[in-house]
Amino acid sequence: MSCLRIFLLFLYFSLSQGDIFAQDTIFNDVSRLNPVNVYKIVNVSSVEDIRSALQEARSKGLKVSIAGKRHSQGGQQSCTNCIVLDMLGFNKILSFDAVKKVIRVQPGVTWEQVQTYAKPYGCAVKVMQASNIFTVGGSLGPNIHGNDPNYGPIIETVRSFHLMKADGSIINVSREENPELFGLVIGGYGLFGVIVDADLELTSDMIYKMTSEAMDYKEYPEYFKVRVLGNRAVGLHSAKLSNAPSSLLREVVITDYTVTGKVDESLFTLQEEKDVIRNKFFLGLSRTFDWGKNLRWFLQKRLVAKVGAVEYVSRNNAMRPIVKFLDYSWPNDTDILQEYFIPVDKFSVFVDGLRKIIKEDQVNLLSVTIRYVPTDKQSFLSYAKNDCFAVVLYINQKLDKKRGQMAQAWTRKMVDLSLSYGGTYYLPYQLYPSREQVRRSYPEFDQFIEKKRVYDPQELFVNQFYERYR
Repeated sequence: MSCLRIFLLFLYFSLSQGDIFAQDTIFNDVSRLNPVNVYKIVNVSSVEDIRSALQEARSKGLKVSIAGKRHSQGGQQSCTNCIVLDMLGFNKILSFDAVKKVIRVQPGVTWEQVQTYAKPYGCAVKVMQASNIFTVGGSLGPNIHGNDPNYGPIIETVRSFHLMKADGSIINVSREENPELFGLVIGGYGLFGVIVDADLELTSDMIYKMTSEAMDYKEYPEYFKVRVLGNRAVGLHSAKLSNAPSSLLREVVITDYTVTGKVDESLFTLQEEKDVIRNKFFLGLSRTFDWGKNLRWFLQKRLVAKVGAVEYVSRNNAMRPIVKFLDYSWPNDTDILQEYFIPVDKFSVFVDGLRKIIKEDQVNLLSVTIRYVPTDKQSFLSYAKNDCFAVVLYINQKLDKKRGQMAQAWTRKMVDLSLSYGGTYYLPYQLYPSREQVRRSYPEFDQFIEKKRVYDPQELFVNQFYERYR
């Protein structure tokens, strides 16, 4: 029997027995930049589903990655020939203490579920992303932050969580019990185990007065320090920089949500998103035309922010912003996010440098939002090493190889720019930065990898992000 025939028989036998060869299952995230052939996807609905998947991975020499809504865009949710745990079906609210305002949820629970459950009790979320579509587990992995200037990243609002380790055992993790893991897992991108439930602190729902105004970008840091910072009456705050060519990164629209004490039951009713088709249309124009960007910025000030007007809105509804119009799937291009954390006093000079890169490299910028993040000393991979503004870029990118190389080049320029002003960048977005840039941005990164190998010596939990930068 020839060697070729022996090999073919071995290959057939191995595949027929379901061995470690990858099945034809393609996994990707919303950016569509990280397609990978995985072994299989496990739709988790119970603790036993997770434990069984980990046992299968150990017995077959496979790796495990963890996925939620798939909005991280840097390969944190999969790797080649791994078992992907899809956590969306593991989504029960387990308990709620209305007096202490503490809710226990499984990781697949979305923030919209939390809002719907908490609203009748007069409660609202403390910290979450700008959108409520994401899962709690998917928020803990990158240690997200929100737009309440009185709180930092989500780690501040976590009481404790239960973590399933690589061997299938479950431990409690808090600031008092297994405290080192507390700061490693939150912001650890699923590399230390699987969160099976978490206790989160909520706050009171209340009515805010919403006001917006436009100003020069150089005036914004002083406005923030005088009018917002330390002012507990400001419950939420956000800002948008102009992406219009006519005023590129020179005009900013700020929105303050100020506590009123007002009681109006109609305002507490949870609102659904409106004008999706209209907003999708104008966003589409801005992807393609400079005049579309100018028009959309004009409408942003008048129809969305409503500069000069006064409105009243509940905290829950203010944290249910319009997002459905962002859904986009086109064969030749995609929308991506990037985020840079810049010390407050360096904001203006950073924006000047950013404007230069965007012009020179012809970056198709769709929007820029700004949020405040105070210093975070609890998470191991802290991105807020000082009080900073989070500058979030929403960008349209072509999917061809040449444009991908160009995107990597201008991304690295932006990372270097942020580092030059004592800032850093957010890890969930693209694998474009170099290994050296990761370590300059996060000097503790190699120690993070060492601790991962202590808690997971067989490196069962792996993803593309880990493989790229370890």
